[in-house]
Amino acid sequence: MATAQVPASYAPIEAAPPAPPARPRVVVVATAFAAGGCLAFFVAAVGLYLTLRSTALADHQLWIPEGALIPMPQPNVMLLALMMSSVTMHWAVWSIKRDDRPHAYLALGITGLMGFAVINMAAYLYSLMHLDAAAASPMPLLTYLITGAHLLMLVAALVFGALMAFRALGGQFNARQHDGIAAAEFFWHAQVVVFMFIWYAIYITK
Repeated sequence: MATAQVPASYAPIEAAPPAPPARPRVVVVATAFAAGGCLAFFVAAVGLYLTLRSTALADHQLWIPEGALIPMPQPNVMLLALMMSSVTMHWAVWSIKRDDRPHAYLALGITGLMGFAVINMAAYLYSLMHLDAAAASPMPLLTYLITGAHLLMLVAALVFGALMAFRALGGQFNARQHDGIAAAEFFWHAQVVVFMFIWYAIYITK
Protein backbone atom coordinates (compact mmCIF):
# COMPACT_ATOMS: atom_id res chain seq x y z
CA MET A 1 0.00 0.00 0.00
CA ALA A 2 1.47 3.38 -1.01
CA THR A 3 1.99 6.05 1.64
CA ALA A 4 1.21 9.72 1.08
CA GLN A 5 4.21 11.90 0.41
CA VAL A 6 4.61 15.01 2.66
CA PRO A 7 5.81 18.07 0.72
CA ALA A 8 9.29 19.11 1.75
CA SER A 9 8.10 22.69 2.27
CA TYR A 10 5.90 21.64 5.18
CA ALA A 11 7.48 22.14 8.61
CA PRO A 12 7.10 19.45 11.26
CA ILE A 13 4.23 19.98 13.68
CA GLU A 14 6.55 20.16 16.66
CA ALA A 15 8.69 22.94 15.15
CA ALA A 16 7.87 26.34 16.72
CA PRO A 17 7.57 29.37 14.46
CA PRO A 18 10.56 31.69 14.52
CA ALA A 19 10.41 34.58 16.97
CA PRO A 20 9.67 37.96 15.42
CA PRO A 21 12.72 40.18 15.07
CA ALA A 22 13.47 42.51 17.95
CA ARG A 23 12.31 46.06 17.38
CA PRO A 24 15.18 48.57 17.21
CA ARG A 25 15.42 50.66 20.39
CA VAL A 26 15.37 53.91 18.45
CA VAL A 27 13.26 55.74 21.05
CA VAL A 28 15.59 54.79 23.89
CA VAL A 29 18.68 55.89 21.97
CA ALA A 30 17.09 59.19 20.94
CA THR A 31 15.98 59.81 24.52
CA ALA A 32 19.50 59.14 25.76
CA PHE A 33 20.88 61.77 23.38
CA ALA A 34 18.20 64.28 24.45
CA ALA A 35 18.83 63.63 28.13
CA GLY A 36 22.58 63.94 27.58
CA GLY A 37 22.11 67.32 25.93
CA CYS A 38 19.94 68.52 28.81
CA LEU A 39 22.48 67.32 31.37
CA ALA A 40 25.28 69.13 29.52
CA PHE A 41 23.27 72.37 29.59
CA PHE A 42 22.57 72.13 33.31
CA VAL A 43 26.16 71.24 34.15
CA ALA A 44 27.29 74.37 32.31
CA ALA A 45 24.59 76.57 33.87
CA VAL A 46 25.13 75.33 37.42
CA GLY A 47 28.89 75.60 36.93
CA LEU A 48 28.47 79.24 35.86
CA TYR A 49 26.28 79.89 38.90
CA LEU A 50 28.85 78.43 41.30
CA THR A 51 31.73 80.24 39.60
CA LEU A 52 30.05 83.65 39.80
CA ARG A 53 29.00 82.96 43.37
CA SER A 54 32.55 82.09 44.36
CA THR A 55 33.89 85.22 42.66
CA ALA A 56 31.31 87.47 44.32
CA LEU A 57 32.01 86.06 47.77
CA ALA A 58 35.76 86.34 47.24
CA ASP A 59 35.34 90.03 46.32
CA HIS A 60 33.01 90.57 49.32
CA GLN A 61 30.13 91.46 47.01
CA LEU A 62 26.47 90.91 47.77
CA TRP A 63 25.37 87.65 46.15
CA ILE A 64 21.79 87.29 47.42
CA PRO A 65 19.98 90.63 47.02
CA GLU A 66 18.54 92.29 50.09
CA GLY A 67 14.98 91.25 50.78
CA ALA A 68 15.34 87.98 48.88
CA LEU A 69 14.51 84.73 50.63
CA ILE A 70 15.34 81.14 49.72
CA PRO A 71 13.33 78.92 52.07
CA MET A 72 14.19 75.24 52.43
CA PRO A 73 10.88 73.41 53.14
CA GLN A 74 9.57 73.77 49.58
CA PRO A 75 12.74 72.56 47.80
CA ASN A 76 12.98 69.65 50.25
CA VAL A 77 9.39 68.62 49.53
CA MET A 78 10.05 68.91 45.78
CA LEU A 79 13.13 66.72 46.07
CA LEU A 80 11.25 64.12 48.10
CA ALA A 81 8.38 64.07 45.61
CA LEU A 82 10.72 63.64 42.64
CA MET A 83 12.62 60.83 44.35
CA MET A 84 9.34 59.06 45.10
CA SER A 85 8.23 59.60 41.50
CA SER A 86 11.40 57.85 40.31
CA VAL A 87 10.28 54.81 42.28
CA THR A 88 6.78 54.87 40.79
CA MET A 89 8.19 55.38 37.28
CA HIS A 90 10.38 52.32 37.72
CA TRP A 91 7.31 50.49 39.03
CA ALA A 92 5.53 51.29 35.75
CA VAL A 93 8.35 49.76 33.69
CA TRP A 94 8.58 46.75 36.02
CA SER A 95 4.83 46.18 35.63
CA ILE A 96 4.71 46.51 31.84
CA LYS A 97 7.59 44.05 31.56
CA ARG A 98 5.31 41.52 33.24
CA ASP A 99 2.20 42.48 31.27
CA ASP A 100 0.67 43.83 34.48
CA ARG A 101 -1.18 46.69 32.81
CA PRO A 102 -3.38 47.83 35.74
CA HIS A 103 -0.34 48.44 37.95
CA ALA A 104 1.54 50.07 35.06
CA TYR A 105 -1.30 52.56 34.51
CA LEU A 106 -1.55 53.20 38.25
CA ALA A 107 2.19 53.84 38.52
CA LEU A 108 2.19 56.21 35.54
CA GLY A 109 -0.76 58.11 37.00
CA ILE A 110 0.92 58.52 40.39
CA THR A 111 4.11 59.68 38.68
CA GLY A 112 2.19 62.32 36.74
CA LEU A 113 0.44 63.57 39.88
CA MET A 114 3.78 63.97 41.64
CA GLY A 115 5.16 65.86 38.67
CA PHE A 116 2.25 68.31 38.74
CA ALA A 117 2.68 68.67 42.51
CA VAL A 118 6.32 69.67 42.00
CA ILE A 119 5.32 72.31 39.43
CA ASN A 120 2.72 73.69 41.85
CA MET A 121 5.27 73.80 44.68
CA ALA A 122 7.81 75.54 42.43
CA ALA A 123 5.25 78.26 41.61
CA TYR A 124 4.61 78.76 45.32
CA LEU A 125 8.36 78.89 45.98
CA TYR A 126 8.80 81.63 43.37
CA SER A 127 6.21 83.72 45.19
CA LEU A 128 8.18 83.41 48.43
CA MET A 129 11.68 84.14 47.15
CA HIS A 130 11.07 87.74 46.00
CA LEU A 131 14.02 87.63 43.60
CA ASP A 132 14.38 90.65 41.32
CA ALA A 133 15.83 89.62 37.97
CA ALA A 134 16.98 93.21 37.41
CA ALA A 135 19.15 93.25 40.54
CA ALA A 136 22.86 94.04 40.33
CA SER A 137 23.73 90.51 41.40
CA PRO A 138 23.40 87.86 38.66
CA MET A 139 22.05 85.43 41.25
CA PRO A 140 18.29 86.05 40.67
CA LEU A 141 18.58 85.84 36.89
CA LEU A 142 20.62 82.64 37.01
CA THR A 143 18.27 81.14 39.57
CA TYR A 144 15.25 81.77 37.37
CA LEU A 145 17.13 80.50 34.32
CA ILE A 146 18.25 77.23 35.89
CA THR A 147 15.11 76.41 37.85
CA GLY A 148 12.85 77.50 34.98
CA ALA A 149 14.77 75.30 32.55
CA HIS A 150 14.30 72.36 34.92
CA LEU A 151 10.57 73.01 35.03
CA LEU A 152 10.51 72.90 31.22
CA MET A 153 12.37 69.59 31.35
CA LEU A 154 9.85 68.30 33.89
CA VAL A 155 6.94 69.34 31.65
CA ALA A 156 8.62 67.56 28.73
CA ALA A 157 8.99 64.44 30.88
CA LEU A 158 5.30 64.63 31.83
CA VAL A 159 4.22 64.97 28.19
CA PHE A 160 6.54 62.13 27.18
CA GLY A 161 5.16 59.89 29.92
CA ALA A 162 1.56 60.75 28.99
CA LEU A 163 2.16 59.88 25.33
CA MET A 164 3.71 56.55 26.27
CA ALA A 165 0.81 55.86 28.63
CA PHE A 166 -1.70 56.41 25.79
CA ARG A 167 0.33 54.07 23.59
CA ALA A 168 0.28 51.48 26.37
CA LEU A 169 -3.50 51.87 26.61
CA GLY A 170 -3.62 51.14 22.88
CA GLY A 171 -1.79 47.86 23.46
CA GLN A 172 1.47 48.87 21.75
CA PHE A 173 3.65 47.84 24.70
CA ASN A 174 3.94 44.45 26.34
CA ALA A 175 6.45 42.27 28.13
CA ARG A 176 8.56 41.88 24.98
CA GLN A 177 8.32 45.40 23.56
CA HIS A 178 8.29 48.16 26.14
CA ASP A 179 10.93 50.51 24.76
CA GLY A 180 8.67 53.58 24.91
CA ILE A 181 7.96 53.22 28.63
CA ALA A 182 11.65 52.52 29.27
CA ALA A 183 12.62 55.67 27.36
CA ALA A 184 10.14 57.75 29.39
CA GLU A 185 11.62 56.31 32.56
CA PHE A 186 15.15 57.21 31.43
CA PHE A 187 14.20 60.82 30.74
CA TRP A 188 12.29 61.06 34.01
CA HIS A 189 15.29 59.87 36.02
CA ALA A 190 17.47 62.39 34.15
CA GLN A 191 15.34 65.35 35.24
CA VAL A 192 15.33 64.05 38.82
CA VAL A 193 19.14 63.96 38.79
CA VAL A 194 19.17 67.50 37.41
CA PHE A 195 17.01 68.72 40.29
CA MET A 196 19.34 67.07 42.79
CA PHE A 197 22.20 69.23 41.47
CA ILE A 198 19.96 72.32 41.55
CA TRP A 199 18.79 71.53 45.07
CA TYR A 200 22.35 71.39 46.37
CA ALA A 201 23.87 74.24 44.32
CA ILE A 202 21.08 76.80 44.64
CA TYR A 203 18.91 75.90 47.61
CA ILE A 204 21.58 74.46 49.95
CA THR A 205 24.75 76.43 49.22
CA LYS A 206 22.76 79.45 47.94
